Amino acid sequence: GSVGIVLHGVISLAVAAAGWVGSVHPEITPPSNFHHLRDTTQSPTRIYYSAEQRAEIWDRWQRDESMRSIGRVFDRQSSSVFSVISPTGGIHPPDRRRGRSALSLSEREEISRGLSTKQSLRAIARQLRRAPSTICREVRRNGGKLGYRATASDQAAWDRALRPKMCKLACAVSAKLRRKWSPEQVAGWLKRAFPGEAHKQVSHETIYKSLYIQARGVLKKELLEHLRARRTVRRSRHASQKRKGNGQIKDAVSISERPASIEDRAVPGHWEGDLIGGSKNSYIATLVERHSRYVMLVKVANKDTESVITALIKSAQKLPRELYKSLTWDRGKELADHPRFTLATDVDVYFCDPQSPWQRGSNENTNRLLRQYLPRGTDLSVHSQAKLSAIARQLNERPRKTLQYQTPAEVLAECVASTG
Repeated sequence: GSVGIVLHGVISLAVAAAGWVGSVHPEITPPSNFHHLRDTTQSPTRIYYSAEQRAEIWDRWQRDESMRSIGRVFDRQSSSVFSVISPTGGIHPPDRRRGRSALSLSEREEISRGLSTKQSLRAIARQLRRAPSTICREVRRNGGKLGYRATASDQAAWDRALRPKMCKLACAVSAKLRRKWSPEQVAGWLKRAFPGEAHKQVSHETIYKSLYIQARGVLKKELLEHLRARRTVRRSRHASQKRKGNGQIKDAVSISERPASIEDRAVPGHWEGDLIGGSKNSYIATLVERHSRYVMLVKVANKDTESVITALIKSAQKLPRELYKSLTWDRGKELADHPRFTLATDVDVYFCDPQSPWQRGSNENTNRLLRQYLPRGTDLSVHSQAKLSAIARQLNERPRKTLQYQTPAEVLAECVASTG
């Protein structure tokens, strides 16, 4: 105990002497992993999503998936998904594009080269076939002739383009919202009050965007309190649960049409499946047999439907027909090409209802068990199929309480023996 106290004191003095307490000493650089050594309970690690992951989050959100179910796809908390969706109020921001008349990065690089060789602004403008005033403004607002840098100037122009845009009729719309009118009622009233005057009309979607996307700086956030539904984020009206399955997966057969013999788990050969995700957009398909809880893990190259279906077909062909009769999956687009799977394997595919992971309870529970072997946030692509099969074997040889402490492997072996 006394030795630990002395060591703690020595370490504290060393850290203080190096200037790492409170502020960083200007002449001493902390170790690269210093921030990882700090108490993470006081300063939680910020979670970042790649552009591809953000696109998938918005895609799932517009298909009416909950933040919790989206978070499970990335092995993260729903709060991290909220941080992506909330800045724009749950409304998918449009893809940004540069104006056709805006200076490009290559043009800015030509400007930088021209300045370095002491060319005049007019000479640079002639070379780029631009107005001299355009080149003059560009150089003046980005550090002048001596400080101009092409890449930094291009990024600054991209950032400046995010300035708030004014909304039409802000005062009139605000007054009606304070009277508890809905945005749709306000838009309808404007059409009646000013027929044929498009400049005095505004759509209800524009009103909603001005309310939820506060970066616009037009309608104050306090006006949200006057709406009937006081949500902090908004879903598109086109993303209803009713339309979700029909719009994304063609010819999907609902789980409600699944035979009763599958529901009571009395007959083997019916499986539940899902994808679990890791870092660097890596995924593994997990399959659980409902009767025996037998697990199969399938390595997939990507989560696109072609890669997933191809991997599932390959794994299905390793089992006798009597032990692979149906597959129940969630509403993920990775199974959009399910007719190809059924055609190749003669296995029926059923889809769960939206936001109903409990309808694949065995698979969800197994995915939690798998985190002992495949921790959250790790790169799953490093595991070979042989490694995944070894992990599945360990799970299949663990006794289960729900099987009266038989192992899934033993129960499945009995099923094989009974089928001859």
